[in-house]
Amino acid sequence: MQSNQLPEQEEWGCMTKPYQISKQLVWNAYQTVSKNGGAAGIDQESIQAFEAKLKDNLYRIWNRMSSGSYFPPPVQGVDIPKKSGGVRTLGIPTVSDRVAQSVVKMVLEPILEPVFHQDSYAYRPGRSAHDAIAVVRRRNWQYDWVVEFDIKGLFDNIDHSLLMRSLRKHCQIPWVLLYVERWLKAPIAIPGGKLIERIKGTPQGGVVSPLLANLFLHYAFDRWVSENLPGVPFCRYSDDGVLHCKSKAQAELVVRKLRERFLGCKLELHPEKTQIVYCQDSRRKEDYPIIQFTFLSFTFRPRHAVDNAGNPFTGYLPAVSKDALRHMRQAIRRWNVHFKNSLELTDLAAMFNPILNGWMNYYSRYYGSAMAPIWTHFNSYLVRWMMRKYKTLCGRKTKASKKLHLIARKMPNAFVHWKAGYTLMLG
Repeated sequence: MQSNQLPEQEEWGCMTKPYQISKQLVWNAYQTVSKNGGAAGIDQESIQAFEAKLKDNLYRIWNRMSSGSYFPPPVQGVDIPKKSGGVRTLGIPTVSDRVAQSVVKMVLEPILEPVFHQDSYAYRPGRSAHDAIAVVRRRNWQYDWVVEFDIKGLFDNIDHSLLMRSLRKHCQIPWVLLYVERWLKAPIAIPGGKLIERIKGTPQGGVVSPLLANLFLHYAFDRWVSENLPGVPFCRYSDDGVLHCKSKAQAELVVRKLRERFLGCKLELHPEKTQIVYCQDSRRKEDYPIIQFTFLSFTFRPRHAVDNAGNPFTGYLPAVSKDALRHMRQAIRRWNVHFKNSLELTDLAAMFNPILNGWMNYYSRYYGSAMAPIWTHFNSYLVRWMMRKYKTLCGRKTKASKKLHLIARKMPNAFVHWKAGYTLMLG
């Protein structure tokens, strides 16, 4: 169904249901799921297959949710590698279940959003990772010490009873509470088909899970810090965050109290990703071994800068992290650009510009020159592509580089980094 009109009421029935759930709400939820895409769940039904019987599928979701008879199927467990090593298990719901979860999210989010703390940034409308980076950057100038923290396995360890208690505090809609509790208890199917019952946690990958995690951490962390650590500003993005302190002694106290608080909420600070950092720069020169930290793939550390008068100084500034650079270089290698010699340059631009543009928009916002190695790396693959595509350039790297440089001068808008001025980094 491509129309943006809801199926007629008589097509969906008009019987009285225990729960009054709008048909329009189900339709809006489906449109959100369709726009976001995503993999199939345990039933292997794709969005395209779901849409082949759209009217029947949406009616079934509405009918079951309205009657209280909707029971979520198990989520499909999928292991994905973590940047820091190891794997993270995502729980992929079916398309139908994503629609059902979106229905609840659309009702719940406007209720909870006004409750959340101003320094919580993840999974919230109108807020971004860049907003969080900007706040941390500004506060690093005002406070000498930072406590960087990470919660170990947040989505796997959220306590169900504590979460439901928090939810009931703000939402008294019976069907919302009913289905949230059922989603929390839905089993996860691991590779091999075995079902694992869940007694804690909310699957990372579920539509409603980020909202529930934010609610849990609002009480476990955000509100607690505001009430128990006055004068210690913080910035939290999901399970990662920083707290700003005036002294090392205060930072040590914060770590100790924070560890106790999370244990009381049945969570644990990640031992390797929680540390005290000194914000060293031209003004602050205390001797301390840890002077950098990484937050949202930006590394904050002392960096050379120039003030408005042209005077050099050392600032405490964010730039793309080494791990992020490494993952981008690995991605470029996997693309095998140099083997696509049957394609034209415009084809390569159409293929890779969306990804390059995403990297530039995210990582070049702060200290953009730190991204230069990535643009050089991609340009080097374009040079190798030239050498394979044109016989006259085979084995002649210098000549191929000069030829590509001329093309870049004539077509500066071909690639997003060329448009930004990175056309000379060819070689």
